[in-house]
Amino acid sequence: MTREIAGLSIVITGASSGIGRAAALAFAKRGARVVLAARRTELIEEVARECRNLGTQAIAVPTDVTDAEAVDHLAQAARRAFGSIDVWINNAGTGVFGPYQDADIALHRRTIEVNLLGSMHGAYAALPVFLGQGHGILINNISLGGWVPSPFAAAYTASKFALRGFSASLRQELGDQPDIHVCGVFPAIIDTPGFEHGANVSGRQIDLGPLIYAPEDVAETFVSLVRRPRDEVAVGWPARAAQIAYALAPGLTEHLMGAAMRRALKRAAPAPRTQGALLQPVPTGSGVSGGWRDRKGLPFSARRTSTAVGVMALAGLALLFGTRAAARARR
Repeated sequence: MTREIAGLSIVITGASSGIGRAAALAFAKRGARVVLAARRTELIEEVARECRNLGTQAIAVPTDVTDAEAVDHLAQAARRAFGSIDVWINNAGTGVFGPYQDADIALHRRTIEVNLLGSMHGAYAALPVFLGQGHGILINNISLGGWVPSPFAAAYTASKFALRGFSASLRQELGDQPDIHVCGVFPAIIDTPGFEHGANVSGRQIDLGPLIYAPEDVAETFVSLVRRPRDEVAVGWPARAAQIAYALAPGLTEHLMGAAMRRALKRAAPAPRTQGALLQPVPTGSGVSGGWRDRKGLPFSARRTSTAVGVMALAGLALLFGTRAAARARR
């Protein structure tokens, strides 16, 4: 059954910029009532005003998702404002880029706290509401890093692998609740301010490459999941290709990704080391886009323009792994 979006009550964490901000606007345009959460009070108030200007109801609730009591307060605020919570989107996320041992352990701990514990706090607040009312959709924004290891982002990978397992476990616990759904979203590389907000201890500039997707692509995926829930959805063919590659040949996939990242780092220009916004919010990076596509002259979304490339890549993976399987069979 396809759900109507208008009138639903939707909680979105990490709503001050990037994917969260895009999602808030996408749902507001469709008449949903939105509850926006992030640490930056002025920014989520600004996003809430934009949503109200689109003709819907919106409230802003300053929230640090690493604080379980704050997340519980967020759920209570949503219920006071709108009477129910129909959808809860755990979108807040962060990361540390660079050799694992070069970052202060506090940054790695914070990555786990935001990405994994923040989503667990959200589920802990939302699921009793869902069970009480007999329906609800929990969406966890997981990432390509939940399917395949990301070299030089070890804590990020750990949090995302764990979040995928957590989501799958909840899904089975709720198997006898047909109107309660747990959905995982796995975006490829997305053009958001998140790369500016993350810590970079590599001493090198980050280059996202040419296959960069728009935050609006992920927001529209959230919308599609509310209309028709599914267990796991990739955004962008590189995410799906990585999943297939790691499932069929994990060792080879790890080796290729590691070699590619080491080579890219050696070639990258120097950059200052930064803790980003992990420990404290920063004023920069407040929009939906991180500006990467504009700087690279890429289209609004790589989704359509890269379809043919994606088909070829998947065909290449099938050929590669078929050849390897045939070679093993001949031994």
